[in-house]
Amino acid sequence: MVNTKVTLSGWQLDNPVIPASGTFGYGNEFKDFYDINILGSFSFKGTTKEPRFGNPTPRIAETPMGMINSVGLQNPGIHAVIDHELPQLKKFFDKKVVANISGFSIDEYAYCCQLIDKEDQVGIIEVNVSCPNVDHGGMAFGTDAANVAAVTRAVKAVTTKPVYIKLSPNVTDIVPIAKAAEEAGADGLSLINTLLGMRIDLRTGKPVIANTMGGFSGPAIFPVALRMVYQVAKAVKIPVIGMGGVSSAEDVIEMMYAGATAVQVGAANLKNPYVCKEIIENLPKVMERYGIKDLNDIIGKA
Repeated sequence: MVNTKVTLSGWQLDNPVIPASGTFGYGNEFKDFYDINILGSFSFKGTTKEPRFGNPTPRIAETPMGMINSVGLQNPGIHAVIDHELPQLKKFFDKKVVANISGFSIDEYAYCCQLIDKEDQVGIIEVNVSCPNVDHGGMAFGTDAANVAAVTRAVKAVTTKPVYIKLSPNVTDIVPIAKAAEEAGADGLSLINTLLGMRIDLRTGKPVIANTMGGFSGPAIFPVALRMVYQVAKAVKIPVIGMGGVSSAEDVIEMMYAGATAVQVGAANLKNPYVCKEIIENLPKVMERYGIKDLNDIIGKA
C-alpha cells in the first residue's frame, strides 16, 4: 500500500489532486461526471465582491499544446457564493474547499476574504493577486512585491483560516515576490497562474481574443511552472501548491519532487472532465512503478 495523503497547513487531504480555480466552477458542473468526493479538494471559481459578466467574446483561443483564455473573472459575486453556491455544494461535496478570491483593490480583497473566512466549508483561502490594481494604474498586484505584501497583510488581518497567495508568473523573478508574501504572513503559496499569450486569425489579421491577450495555460507551460515551483519552494519555508500544465499522475509526482505539497489541475479539466479522476486512480500505480511509498517523502527532493 502507498500513502497519497498530504497536509496543507494542518488540513489533511486524501490525495494532493485539486482542480484549479476557473476550471471547475463551484463543483456543480462536474458532479454528474463522477463522485467529486474522491478529490483532495477543489479550488472554486475566482470570486469578487460584485457580480461580473466578464470580458467580451471571443474569450478562448486554442494553441497546439494549450489554450488562451480571457474570461475576465465571470462570477456571481461573494454574497451569491455564500448564500447560494456553498449551500448547493454541501449537498454533493463532503470536504472543505479552497476559496479562490480575486479583487481590484486591497479593500475588496479584505472584504471578500473576511466574509468567506466565516464559512465552515472553506479550508483554505487562495488569494489571486493577478488582478489589475485599479487604484494604481491597472498593473497586476502580483507583479510587484510591495503590492503582494500589502494584500497579504490586509487579508491576514481579517481572517483566521490559512491564506495562500496565488502568484503570477509574468515577472522577471518570482522568488522575491514569494518571499514578500511569506514575510507578510502568508501561510502558503499557489503557483503558477497563467502566462500571457495571444493568437492572430490569419483570415482577418486580427487577434483571436477580443481583449487581444489572455492567460496561456496547458501542457506547454509545465516546464516553466515546474521551474518556478522549484525556485520558490527552495526559497520559502511555507507550503507550495504547484500548478501549470499538469495533466497526469506523472506530472503530479514531478511537481512534488520540485517542492509542491499539493498539485492543482487546470486546463486539462476543460479538455477531459474525467482527468482528475484518472490522475487519482493512476497515482498509486505510478508511485509503485517508481518505488514511492509515501508522497510526503518526495516533496522538494529534486
